Amino acid sequence: MPQISAAQLFQDNCDRLVFSWITGEANRSMSSDDINSSTKGVIGHLNFIHPNWVQVLDGAEIQYLSKLDPSSLRQSLQSLSVNPPFCFIIAGNGVVPPAVQAFAEEKQIPLIRSAQSSLQLMNILRVYLSKVLAESTNLHGVFLDVLGMGVLLTGESGVGKSELALELISRGHGLVADDSVEFYQIAPETLEGRCPPLLKDFLEVRGLGVLNIRTIFGETAVRPKMNLKLIAHLEKPKGSHVPGLERLPLGASSENVLGLKIRKVTIPVAEGRNLAVLVEAAVRNYILQLRGIDSTKEFIQRHEQMMDNQAGGKQ
Repeated sequence: MPQISAAQLFQDNCDRLVFSWITGEANRSMSSDDINSSTKGVIGHLNFIHPNWVQVLDGAEIQYLSKLDPSSLRQSLQSLSVNPPFCFIIAGNGVVPPAVQAFAEEKQIPLIRSAQSSLQLMNILRVYLSKVLAESTNLHGVFLDVLGMGVLLTGESGVGKSELALELISRGHGLVADDSVEFYQIAPETLEGRCPPLLKDFLEVRGLGVLNIRTIFGETAVRPKMNLKLIAHLEKPKGSHVPGLERLPLGASSENVLGLKIRKVTIPVAEGRNLAVLVEAAVRNYILQLRGIDSTKEFIQRHEQMMDNQAGGKQ
C-alpha cells in the first residue's frame, strides 16, 4: 500500500514550490487506501462542503475567511475535524489566517507555505501525488520500448527472453528493465513501467553474464520508463502445437494487470524463427488495430465475400 508523509511531500517539492514549514506533525501520512475509500478529492482550494486531502488557500480563500465572524469561522474549521485533511498549504506566500494556524496546531495538521500560485502548485502536486500514491506491482520479464510502444516479454525461464531483448536492442529499440519490472497505475487506464534502481541499465544474458546496455549500445538504448501497451508471451510448443493458440484468432487476448486489461500475443518459440521480427510485426499489427485496421477480420470478410459470390454464380 503506497503512502506518503507530510515530511516527504515537503522535502520532495521544497525547491520547486519554495516551501516553508509553519506547523503540524511531520510524520502525518496519507495512503492510497485513504484516498480510494473516501469521497474526498486529492487536492484543491479550501472547501468545507467537499473537503480535499490537501487544502490549498490562496488570496480568495484567505479573504473569505477574514470576512467570517469568529464564531462562524470556528464552526467551519471544526467541520473538518470529523475527517481532517492531510495538510494545509498557503499559496502565493499569503498571510496565514490565525484561526487556521490555531486549528492546525490543535489537530497537528501540517501547515505549509509556498511561494507558487495556487494553480501552479496544484498542477505540480496533482501529478506528484498521482505517481507517489499509484498502485503498483512487480512482474517478471523484460520490458522494452519497441517502435515507441511499451512491450513486456514474458515466458518461462530459459525460453529466450533476454536473447530476444538483446536482438531488439541491437535493432534500435530500447531497454527499460530486465527480470523484475515495477508497474504503477498512474492514471485510470495507464500503467507505467520502471526499472528498480539496482537493475538499471543491466540485462542478463545466459552465457554472457550481466551486460551494461547503456555502456555497450549508448544512451539511446535505454529508457527510464514506458507505458505498458502490449505483452508478448514466448511459449515453447508442446509437441507440434501451443495449447490454446488459435491460428486465426477472432478475438484479441489480454492479461489483467492491476485491474487493467493489457493486450497479449503469444509467440511460439521454435528453431529458425526470427522472434525479433515477429515482435516488431506484432507491435505494428497492434498499432494498426488501434487505428481500426484488423488484418484477420479483413481476410475473413474477403473470404466470406468470395464464397458468397461463388455461391451466387452457381445459382
